[in-house]
Amino acid sequence: MLKTVTVREWLEEKDKDRKLLDVRTPAEFEKGHIPGAISFPLFSDEERVKVGTLYKQVSPESALLRGLDFVGPKMSGFIKLAHKIAPEKKVCLHCWRGGKRSGSLSWLLSLAGFDVQVIEGGYKAYRQNFRQDIAEKSYQFYMLGGRTGCGKTAILHAIAQQEQIIDLEGLANHKGSAFGALGEPPQPTVEQFENNLFKELKNQNLSKRIWLENESKSIGRVFIPQEFWAKMKAAPLINVERSFDERVQILVEVYAGYDIVGLKASFNNITKRLGGQHVKTALEALDKEDFSTAAAIALRYYDKAYQYMLDNNPSPDILILDVEGLSAAEAANKVLDAANNN
Repeated sequence: MLKTVTVREWLEEKDKDRKLLDVRTPAEFEKGHIPGAISFPLFSDEERVKVGTLYKQVSPESALLRGLDFVGPKMSGFIKLAHKIAPEKKVCLHCWRGGKRSGSLSWLLSLAGFDVQVIEGGYKAYRQNFRQDIAEKSYQFYMLGGRTGCGKTAILHAIAQQEQIIDLEGLANHKGSAFGALGEPPQPTVEQFENNLFKELKNQNLSKRIWLENESKSIGRVFIPQEFWAKMKAAPLINVERSFDERVQILVEVYAGYDIVGLKASFNNITKRLGGQHVKTALEALDKEDFSTAAAIALRYYDKAYQYMLDNNPSPDILILDVEGLSAAEAANKVLDAANNN
């Protein structure tokens, strides 16, 4: 008999020995998967295409027989791999909708003596569950904003020493500007970014504040889910301010160590927005290792963009806070004091 669990039951599972096996294809897993899941594909990408084509163009019976042809020779390999992954012989399986693929492997592994669960509704149910959670639950979000170069990320990490944070840029592997990919690993897919964000949310204490950086809806090539974005925009915003010169200095400290070729490519990517002459001047400055001039040119563009975003911010409570000359830790303390007294 197939033993099933709901997504919520799985998420609350306390048995750390039970491994989560994603039996979808490698391509499906790569596009997006439940954090912590292990890829355990029943079919290869090519095999699934062939089975799916037969199902649509010939008949379900033909697709079933072809699928058995693919799976039959691999059955002992599945059991051996499952033993290696889960020596305690406790696993939870899921496919796209909790259907035939997870059911087939559940049957096989159960015959081999495994304690097997299958997630009802599969990965699709997981995705629906987290969107519903974000839409329905109440979060005490507090937003940390400020112009480019204010050191918001460093302040956010300093806040983490005292209160909860979610580092959206860290989850996105991107610093959020045209220069944001420098020094970062490849970005996750949009789908995987959402999954990782949901995992972070599940780890938070909802009775306490959660701090986030005031991001655009897009961070590089990923996007903040609409349900989450709406709650961010409804949260109080503390906007930190530093002088133009101090922000130039901070940007130089952050970016001067990166490859000149990468810096130049980032400037070229915003030529239309920054203007050809400004980009030309910035590139010439980089050739001379005059990072301050290049940073100042970039800041003038981003200041205009940030002012527009601030003017159109729907937050019901916006507080401007001067942190000129303060370290990240000192600025974090000032931000927390302001939030407590506001």
